[in-house]
Amino acid sequence: MQFNLNRMIIGYDAKRAFRNNSGLGNYSRMVIGGVCREGHGMVKSLLFTPTTKGRHTHYFDDIQEVEVRQPRGLWAMAGGLWRSVWSGLCARREGVDIYHGLSHELPFFLGNGVKKVVTMHDLIVRRYPEFFKPADRIIHRLKMRHACRVADIVIAISEQTKCDLMDMMHVPEEKIRVVYQSCDPIFWNPPSATLPPSHSAVQLPERYIIAVGTVEERKNQVAAVRALALLPEDVCLVVVGRPRGHYPQQVRRVAKELGVDHRLIFLQNAAFSDFPALYRGAVASVYMSVFEGFGIPVLESLCCDCPVVTSNVSSMPEAGGEAALYAAPDDYRTLAAHLSRLLSDPAFRNSQIEKGRTQRLKFAPEKVSQDMLALYRSLLHD
Repeated sequence: MQFNLNRMIIGYDAKRAFRNNSGLGNYSRMVIGGVCREGHGMVKSLLFTPTTKGRHTHYFDDIQEVEVRQPRGLWAMAGGLWRSVWSGLCARREGVDIYHGLSHELPFFLGNGVKKVVTMHDLIVRRYPEFFKPADRIIHRLKMRHACRVADIVIAISEQTKCDLMDMMHVPEEKIRVVYQSCDPIFWNPPSATLPPSHSAVQLPERYIIAVGTVEERKNQVAAVRALALLPEDVCLVVVGRPRGHYPQQVRRVAKELGVDHRLIFLQNAAFSDFPALYRGAVASVYMSVFEGFGIPVLESLCCDCPVVTSNVSSMPEAGGEAALYAAPDDYRTLAAHLSRLLSDPAFRNSQIEKGRTQRLKFAPEKVSQDMLALYRSLLHD
C-alpha cells in the first residue's frame, strides 16, 4: 500500500479528548491539537468519539482540517460498543492512514491497511491491581493486551513505562518508542498571562504548599500531611484534586491526629484555568505518588516556577531531573527537610526554579508534537 508522506489522514480515539478533565484527557487534547498545528496543511485528523458532550466540546474549533466522527442511529445507543468495534471499520472506510489509540486501547477490525499506534501511559492495573475493581481490572487488561498485540508501534510516555511493557506484557523492545508528554499549554503561558484566583473564594493562606492530583491512596497525600506537622505553624497544605473512595477521610483523620487539620485545605472543584496561578502562589509543590507513568504535576510545577519535591520511584525522576528534590514515598521526614529548606532559603529556592526552567524544555509542547509527527512519518515510510 502506498502512502503520501506529504498528506496524512490520522484517526484518533478522541473519547477522552472531549470528556476527560484529567491526565488522559489532557494528553489526548495536546497530541491531537499539537500534531494538527505542527503538521498544518499536511495532516487531516478524524476524531472518533461516542459523544462530544463535555467541557471540551469547542477545544478543536479553531483547528483546521479536524473532523469529528460519531455513531448514528442505533449505534448512538451503544457508544462503548461503537468505539471498540464499529469505529475501526469506519476508519478503514474513511481511508485513514494511521489510527492512534491515545489511552491503552485500539478498536477491532482496523485491518492491515491501517497503521496502528497505541499510547501506553502506565501498567498500574497490573502492578497495583488492588486499586481497581475486579471487572475493571479484567477489561483493562484485555484491552491493553489486544492493543499491544495488533499495534505497529507502542508509544511509552516514559522509560519506566517502556520497561514495564517489556517486563510485564513482553512487548518487543523494537516495537516500543518513548515519546514524552507535555502538559497543557496554559502552564506554558508567561506569568503576566496567569491571573491569580480569588483568595477570598478559595481561602488561600499567605504561605502554602500545594499537592495536585486525585485524592487517592496511590497519590499518597498522607505523606504531605505528616511532613506538614514538622513545618512552621504559618505554613498550610492545599490539596487540589477530586476525591476518590474513602482515602480523603483518611487524609483528614491523620491531619486531625497530628493537630494540623486547621492547616489543611481541600480544593475539590478548582477550575483548571486556575491551576497555574495556584502553583505560582505556592512556596513549593509536593507529589509523593507511589507510582506514575509520568507524573504530570511534576512538570506542571516546573512550568510555573514552583519548586517541587516528589517521590524517588518510577518515572518521577525522569520528569523532575535535577530540578526536583526527592524522597521515598513514605519518608515524610526527608520530605519535610526539603520543604523546610525551600521555605527558609530563598537563594536555594531560586536555584531550583532556574533548574526547572532548563528541565521543562525537554517536554515543551512543540517538541512533543514534532516528535509525534516524525514518528507518524517514519511509520508510513517504513
